[in-house]
Amino acid sequence: MNAALRAVVRAALGRGNSVVGFDHGYEGLIHDEMREMTSLSVGGIIDRGGTILRTARSKRFMTLEGRQRAVEVLRQNGCEGLVVIGGDGSLTGAMKLHEEFEYPVMGVPGSIDNDIAGTDFSIGFDTAVNTAVSAIDRVRDTATSHERVFVIEVMGRRNGFIALEAGLGGGAEAILLPEVPYSLLDICRGLREAAAKGKRSSIIIVAEGAARASEVNEFISKSTGFDTRHVVLGHMQRGGSPTNFDRVLALRLGALAANRLISGFRGEMVGVEGTKLVSHPLSYVLSTERQIDPDRLILAEVMAQ
Repeated sequence: MNAALRAVVRAALGRGNSVVGFDHGYEGLIHDEMREMTSLSVGGIIDRGGTILRTARSKRFMTLEGRQRAVEVLRQNGCEGLVVIGGDGSLTGAMKLHEEFEYPVMGVPGSIDNDIAGTDFSIGFDTAVNTAVSAIDRVRDTATSHERVFVIEVMGRRNGFIALEAGLGGGAEAILLPEVPYSLLDICRGLREAAAKGKRSSIIIVAEGAARASEVNEFISKSTGFDTRHVVLGHMQRGGSPTNFDRVLALRLGALAANRLISGFRGEMVGVEGTKLVSHPLSYVLSTERQIDPDRLILAEVMAQ
């Protein structure tokens, strides 16, 4: 998000506009926690995870009264448009400001879950996947040395994008996703068959929305008798220095968001499809469910054999 913020500020300044930021997201907007954003204020942040503006959930913004107050703050401060960087909740708030008050907004997708429609990648996804793969590599060293089965739980309550991508990159023997039915009995049978062929260790990747790693660990251990352990990566996937891919993606999307807003476009979210930058109405983005790529599922099954 910092790289995107940097791009928004510098792209807008480059076109002769002034820029302000609001600390703590919509909650800070309601309370007028405004700060001037200059080229210097966003210097040296491209390699930092998170956001220098910080964020917070806002129950008040979920009410019409709260959103009315937010628009009043924006207009009182002479703000002519708002760029919102975030996931489903943040973008929904932006759409409401646009629809209820005709306030000019532009969204930038920022979600490690990569579950936002209208873009192939959300800011943070590549970094989260690389963090997970790095952890998988380290766990595999232990699994191989001690001849164990390891169950690794990654983030993804409603979807398995991180689990699938990290499982492919980490060479997992099985990947459990919320979107795809699975059988632990089948997985255990596969582990036994692999062991009969001489395989001494295995990695199972579990999206948190598909199952809890501890429960999968216990089932496999009791069903197979194998030495089994589990690891929950948790919020470590959300932090850390962003990958170069995420930095450049954020710069491209942030600059595009600022330029489109300044050029008079409203109620959109910018994104990337293939190598091309795109934009879609927020109404489309938030009413469309992003689907797991079936070709990747097939690839995962073939590679696990």
